[in-house]
Amino acid sequence: MQATQEAVNAPIPGTYWQWREQSIYYVRAGERQAGRPPLLLIHGFGASTDHWRKNISVLAQDFEVWAIDLLGFGRSAKPEWQYGGDLWRDQLYDFITQVIGQPVVLAGNSLGGYSALCVSSQRPDAAVGLVLLNSAGPFTNAKVPTEPNPMQKFIRETSQAVLRQPWGSFLLFQYMRQRSMIRQTLEKVYLDKSAVTDQLVEEIYQPSCDPGATKVFASVFSSPQGENVDVLLQQLKCPLLLLWGEADPWMSARERGAKFRQYYPQLTEHYLRAGHCPHDEVPDQVNSLLRSWVLEISQK
Repeated sequence: MQATQEAVNAPIPGTYWQWREQSIYYVRAGERQAGRPPLLLIHGFGASTDHWRKNISVLAQDFEVWAIDLLGFGRSAKPEWQYGGDLWRDQLYDFITQVIGQPVVLAGNSLGGYSALCVSSQRPDAAVGLVLLNSAGPFTNAKVPTEPNPMQKFIRETSQAVLRQPWGSFLLFQYMRQRSMIRQTLEKVYLDKSAVTDQLVEEIYQPSCDPGATKVFASVFSSPQGENVDVLLQQLKCPLLLLWGEADPWMSARERGAKFRQYYPQLTEHYLRAGHCPHDEVPDQVNSLLRSWVLEISQK
């Protein structure tokens, strides 16, 4: 059993695709199935295709499965570009049309979820379904924010100014990318601490050593905010599945789920006893729910 589990958790070897003269890493598993769309799995901030190692081999029993490293992360190139939803949307859309060759079900966690939503909403010919796992992305704030007190305003503006400076973002990145800090952060956002393994820490640490990783980190803080989630949901035409790790300390899953339902009431959703990365923490549940839902929408 132990050997079997290790085989399931071993990352599947991938290959590279050239996009805008940059090397993009991806993984493919399983065979194309008549009447079943391929799946495209998209990782969150700081992660990679490795973060889907508990999902790919299982889902590949029923579907053709693809996973990709977004530009700036994992084994993909890390050029000094401006990063954001529009860039990753274009990368994913070109990958679907040029490499996969047919519309897919996109499944994304956190930042990957927001990128998948951008593709599905703004490039609808590429998506037959969308699965969001604790997806990131801003909603339009209908309320007028209260003005912070002068000290709070000073601290916030000073912090933002420091992070926009090369030296500031460099120092923060060097601190955050230490293995001990990666583990500490993961243990805060995983409900099941035993899921935070040495392997997981190493998979996040290694790409941070690549040339250009610091500049990618800095770009995330300086890039313009992308399109609001509510605007994207009003453009969305395909079926939507939400899988929430409801113990996520970075977002209130129930409140956020209610906002999604407000703008896309026909969605399907499930709340799981997990943190920010339910696909890695409770993979059996996620794989089962995702499989059933994709098969269901494929029959319609």
